[in-house]
Amino acid sequence: MKAIGRNIVIKKKKEDTIKKTDGGLMLTGKQRVDIRYKEATVLHCGDDVKGIKEGQTIFYDKNASHRLEVDKEVFYVIRDIDVVVVL
Repeated sequence: MKAIGRNIVIKKKKEDTIKKTDGGLMLTGKQRVDIRYKEATVLHCGDDVKGIKEGQTIFYDKNASHRLEVDKEVFYVIRDIDVVVVL
């Protein structure tokens, strides 16, 4: 699988964390609205992507990804402008 242009193929980090709200409600990672960015590992970058390399951990806007399923494995595609931090 190869990304084209300014696209990046990523694998999201699993979020199994549970947080307790001030009111005592238990929330899983998917239900937390206080977190705007998600963590992922870069699998492949398109030819026009600069400053991001394969294998790096990134944080990106959680509303920016598109799901892609290949051979029963789930990947996500984002644009380079949606990346906010590279670790």
